[in-house]
Amino acid sequence: MKNNISADLEFFVLVARHRSLSAAARGLDITPPAATKRLAQLESRLGIRLVNRTTRSISLTSEGETFLAHATRILEQIGEMEQAVTSGRATPRGLLRVNATLGFGRTTIAPLVSEFSREYPDVEVQVEVTDRPIDLVESGFDLAIRFGTLPDRRLSARRIMSNRRYLCASPDYLKQHGTPKTLADLARHRCIIHRQNDDTYGIWRFVSRNHSEAIKVHGVLSSNDGDIVLGWALDGHGIAIRSEWDLAKYIESGRLKIVLPKFGLPSADLFAYYPGQRNLPVRTRAFIDFLLARFRKPFKPIGPDPDD
Repeated sequence: MKNNISADLEFFVLVARHRSLSAAARGLDITPPAATKRLAQLESRLGIRLVNRTTRSISLTSEGETFLAHATRILEQIGEMEQAVTSGRATPRGLLRVNATLGFGRTTIAPLVSEFSREYPDVEVQVEVTDRPIDLVESGFDLAIRFGTLPDRRLSARRIMSNRRYLCASPDYLKQHGTPKTLADLARHRCIIHRQNDDTYGIWRFVSRNHSEAIKVHGVLSSNDGDIVLGWALDGHGIAIRSEWDLAKYIESGRLKIVLPKFGLPSADLFAYYPGQRNLPVRTRAFIDFLLARFRKPFKPIGPDPDD
């Protein structure tokens, strides 16, 4: 009976999260008619209507909102209880939902998940890659792997890797257009712009211990994809901002050079973000520890510390 109750709570939370019975059905690997029947049985047992249905979507009734709040809290408490009594001996198992950025998720996180899965075969890992940060709490993800900070106080974070950012350009570009000596010189250069989320277009912000400066730059190429920006910089189209993670091998090979190294940029440290809670599931802690171990090797410095 308890298992059925817990399953019903998880089912309704999934329905409420997606605002769609068909999406909830896909998440549970059941048919849409089965999901409809399950919701009807739940409402019949409670004697109340939990959702209002239209042909395209559903919305929660006031009773449904109350039921959702209690269901979410109860499931969290069940998870905390299980964690408290099993943390000393538990083998990581169960579903782990991970979000990552598109390029980094494909090229780096996916291979690491493959390795993690061999080490922890009882953990079912779902990886979703998106171009923008998602709402972990509303979307039901266990954690997100992201560069830079997320402005959500409901989240906790673990730094996985430090990752400074630099201006860079190809030797061919610098030979043809010259090397800027000051930030003001950037105004006459072709700059490759990475459009990120809601950042102000074409504004590069430089920081130091006691000073910050915003520079308006111009260029004919821009993209919301960092790998595309990096490729254009390698092709000699202009000056770009990229991080140590992207640049290290190209600086070492000489295909790119650091520009204005004494002027610092906001870092792009790698973090694991997760909904703030007292006890993380064993599987989540195991994955974060796994990432920390894999990213432990520091970068060989590719530029001076701007604050030196």
